[in-house]
Amino acid sequence: MVLNKAALITGAGERLGKAMALALAGMGYDIAVHFNSSGAGAVKTAEEIKSLGRKCELFKADLSRIKSIDTMIAKVFRAFPRCSLLINNASVFEDTDFMHITEESFDREFTLNFKAPFFLSQEFSRRKSAEIIVNMLDSRVSRIETGHFVYNLSKRALRDFTLMAAKALGPKIRVNGICPGPILPPPGKDKKYLNRISKNTTLGKAGSPDYVITALKYILENEYMTGECLNVDGGQHLG
Repeated sequence: MVLNKAALITGAGERLGKAMALALAGMGYDIAVHFNSSGAGAVKTAEEIKSLGRKCELFKADLSRIKSIDTMIAKVFRAFPRCSLLINNASVFEDTDFMHITEESFDREFTLNFKAPFFLSQEFSRRKSAEIIVNMLDSRVSRIETGHFVYNLSKRALRDFTLMAAKALGPKIRVNGICPGPILPPPGKDKKYLNRISKNTTLGKAGSPDYVITALKYILENEYMTGECLNVDGGQHLG
């Protein structure tokens, strides 16, 4: 059981963010739930965390506005002075081919998927209690794919940042990444779609949030690991 520690998870109102928040609460972490548009989901997540006997508070912020990051981090540490874990989970996933990308669409995805985690990590790292940063990546970072062009590019940049930050912030802070494959259907898609794309993985099946949580626990428990990006994708990164 973890004592006197807390975690900040961006985009924790739904999907993998929620699953990780509940898992960490079960491990004894108090949870700072960040959300932007998914307010109803964030409230439900908080209720479930509190039912586990842990403290939870909600923090609304539009991470595309970088100036909001300093304000949010300050609020989080006022509520949770012993916050030791940051999980950069919030992202946007758009399928725009190369020839139709605009400056606005480029900025939207790169800001939320890369620039926000960059400055969140920087501000978090200034705090004395900071120990671990986990960046949620994608198994796509190991392959060259032109679909979801800016999303893939931004996640590859976040992967490289994970490695560089691990070296820059050690030995005080460990920085690692998790690269999920077909775990949940993308927004707007159903389980049939997930099962269809999962057939192309080496293991030929879809995963579940439990596998991502297992990877997260491994990162937290292995104090001799930093600068690693764990593939949790059924071998999808093998092509």
